[in-house]
Amino acid sequence: MTRYLILVLSLGLVAGLPACTKAGDERDTDPDMTVREARANINAGTNLSAIPNEVWKQLLPPAQYEILWEKGTEPAFSGKWVDNKAEGTYVSAGCRLPVFNTEHQYKSGTGWPSFWDVAYPENVVLKDDWSWGIKRTEVLSRCGEHLGHVFKDGPPPTGLRYCLNSLALDFVPAVEKTE
Repeated sequence: MTRYLILVLSLGLVAGLPACTKAGDERDTDPDMTVREARANINAGTNLSAIPNEVWKQLLPPAQYEILWEKGTEPAFSGKWVDNKAEGTYVSAGCRLPVFNTEHQYKSGTGWPSFWDVAYPENVVLKDDWSWGIKRTEVLSRCGEHLGHVFKDGPPPTGLRYCLNSLALDFVPAVEKTE
């Protein structure tokens, strides 16, 4: 069922999702969009795939832009979320889509935040990546942001390791319950 859902999401066939279901090179950008309009879209969670790269360059620090839109990788053990112990949800750094949570995070020893499962599959797209001459599976947000890669060397119950860039993520702490 999960593989089917990911396949359907990656093909953009799910009805009712906001207009940002395309990923990677398939984004339908609006060349006339302003930074102000882009910020409004991000806050509303709509029309995210229309934000052009030139606007993202203005909205994000250069290192974050490199990771999210140029498919870069931060150095191992350099990211702020590698050893995060707080409970909460990770959102994609640009589009602000919830993607992973700390319930699925584990210490892989690789130097990048690692997760054994996706918390919000409706916001994650998996795509074949042949950029290094070998087949890997890229992890993107549904608006096209590069988050990292998934490998089949993770812990049970999935056996997967979603290896992500800290710069591709922001963290929203869980709200503490008071009695």
